[in-house]
Amino acid sequence: MAKLGFQVEIAALHPAFRKLRQRVFIKDGVKVSYVAQMHVRQEGNRRFYFNTPQLLFVAASAAAALTKTALASRADAIHIAKAQPMNGIAGWLGARLHQLPLYLDCDDNETASNHFASQWQKSMVRWWEDRLPKVANGVTVNTSYLRDRCIRSGVPNARIKLVPNGFDPERFRPPAPHEVESVRHRWGLSNKQVILYMGSLSLSNHPILLLLDAFELVSQRISSARLMLVGGGEDYDHVAQEIQKRGLRNDVVLAGRVDPAAAASIYAASQLVVDPVFDDDAARARCPLKIVESLAMGIPVVTGDSGDRAGMLDHGRAGILVDPGSAEALAEGIISVLRDGERYNSMAGRAIQISDRYRWDVLVREFIKVYQI
Repeated sequence: MAKLGFQVEIAALHPAFRKLRQRVFIKDGVKVSYVAQMHVRQEGNRRFYFNTPQLLFVAASAAAALTKTALASRADAIHIAKAQPMNGIAGWLGARLHQLPLYLDCDDNETASNHFASQWQKSMVRWWEDRLPKVANGVTVNTSYLRDRCIRSGVPNARIKLVPNGFDPERFRPPAPHEVESVRHRWGLSNKQVILYMGSLSLSNHPILLLLDAFELVSQRISSARLMLVGGGEDYDHVAQEIQKRGLRNDVVLAGRVDPAAAASIYAASQLVVDPVFDDDAARARCPLKIVESLAMGIPVVTGDSGDRAGMLDHGRAGILVDPGSAEALAEGIISVLRDGERYNSMAGRAIQISDRYRWDVLVREFIKVYQI
């Protein structure tokens, strides 16, 4: 949007707010202000939740800081990112008091995909998630599930723009061979068939244990296969313990969080990407960034047939769709990709062909139409 001439300001929360050295900066023409602590706390690869009294204080402080920023802004419109209480209150008040148009972006089923310590927390998020779309002038969503959910809640279809997640083509260019080999050497993956999972290690909405179940079956039949898990989260230690308990320490690389600039090289060092899912509301609502980025890098994907994933993978031409929630089906999908070179090359080529539809410089043209509603 900034490249198209829009003035964009982002007010956000941060999981390690107190440790930030720079809280306000301009990146690629976009002003970013981190104004308060997020509702979870990040330390390295691990994410921690606050207890109830702490959470109430953090949430109130965050809502106040976001509201103060919204009220001080000279924006022509406010776009709330995620239908959650803290930013929802701030965005709604800012738009109401300044008489500005209000827009909302929904990119998850917040109630189904978040961790809650108590039922009242879950009920509060559900209440906001159901009502915020109704008061917005326009709503952006990234999946057909979220579009249909908004329609069922009473939002007219004409006020909804469906725009999937995208990738920045400047970040996802083919890396040099030495960069790819550096990744493989660093994690002991030379001459191995690398199966990549790139994402959060949060078992409440990402079934990593399902992936470990599947990989156990894969490793029994393909000795050169290695699983690489890239990302951090609240279940990082739990996943590490599961790897140890299953005797997979030599076959699974737990890389943790990495520099986003290294993502392209990590994808290029992998044979395929896996997106493990159950067929639940969290999965149906999600437009996985790992699939979008895999297409950009020409890497086939194996995932469960849930939500919009079939369409994203061109109905099996750019990856393998299996029964969601089945470790056996996921394993068979992985094995079929690794063992069939001709099919692999066909899917990799098709991934590159369809990736242009997910370029952000293409998608943004549709996204900004929401402001014309």
